[in-house]
Amino acid sequence: MALLRKINHILLMMLVLIVCLLLHSKLFRGPPRPKLKRTETRKDPERAPKVPVEKAAEGGDDIPVVICAAEERMGGAMATINSIYSNTDASVFFYIVTLRDAIKLTRQYIEKTKLKGIKYKILEFNPMVLKGKVKPDSSRPDLLHPLNFVRFYLPLLDISHQRVIYLDDDVIVQGDIKDLYHTKLEKGHAAAFATDCDLPSTHEMVRSVGMQTTYMGFLDYRKQEVRDLGINPSDCSFNPGVFVADIGEWKKQKITKQLENWMQENLKKNIYSSAMAGGVATPPMLIVFHDKYTIIDPLWHVRHLGWSPDARYPETFLQGAHLLHWNGRFKPWDYPCVHLDLWEKWFIPDPTGKFLLVRPEGKI
Repeated sequence: MALLRKINHILLMMLVLIVCLLLHSKLFRGPPRPKLKRTETRKDPERAPKVPVEKAAEGGDDIPVVICAAEERMGGAMATINSIYSNTDASVFFYIVTLRDAIKLTRQYIEKTKLKGIKYKILEFNPMVLKGKVKPDSSRPDLLHPLNFVRFYLPLLDISHQRVIYLDDDVIVQGDIKDLYHTKLEKGHAAAFATDCDLPSTHEMVRSVGMQTTYMGFLDYRKQEVRDLGINPSDCSFNPGVFVADIGEWKKQKITKQLENWMQENLKKNIYSSAMAGGVATPPMLIVFHDKYTIIDPLWHVRHLGWSPDARYPETFLQGAHLLHWNGRFKPWDYPCVHLDLWEKWFIPDPTGKFLLVRPEGKI
């Protein structure tokens, strides 16, 4: 009996030891390695779908610039980006907004050219947001392009910065973009624009080609809804192709909602149209921001270069301008156009060959 008890005692001790070893193994071993599906283990990493390359995360010290890149005007947007990137030592972050069909071309244009060093994020704009707010108009179909309305929706874009610069794609920046970015906005102002009555040097150009510089040229004052606004028709207008925006103040004042309301008002009562000077994207901005914007240094928005194929500014004046804008029908990538040399020095050929310059006598 004594021998049996001794054997049982030894077996019990061994059992306890085994239990202790199992517990130790469970508590202190590392987590199990995840099992891969068969499809994952066979996948060739070189053929795997690539994550969209955005180059870098947004940083607090960046100068954020929002610019649209339409497929048919891609070379213009890239020239703008190149001029900004080449003329500053600041860290610039580009938010490049485009439509789904042009995302691939946008990325190729950057990654296969000298622009591959920029910091950027490509944002897709969904044109369905404009449904029921804009009606077709054949007089200037280019002014109805969905990307023309991106500026209305800045707070809805995937942007992490609280202040941004918005630029049209027919712009060349000759100055240091950080100077424009540091424009001091007045209290309660959501944006800063250049007024159309600012530069005496542009007045002769304005008179020679009959450009509109007041609200009369953009709104139909025959309509009661316009007269009810109480805006003097001789008040100076502004061009919304270049501006600095405070996103927080924009949200606070519900600017996007106000702009949409005026788009829908025009849809019902035709208080402005693309046949007028600014198309359908400028008038809502003029209404919503009337007497509620800060004025930027006029040399940061020298415009009207695309208004006429013949009227020219003095070269000495343009050399001192910080930003040039070919607003109007005559774009620098087409022909005819004036001051082409100031634009072409920043143009980067499309590596895919889709975007080509149009030049006289069939030369491209």
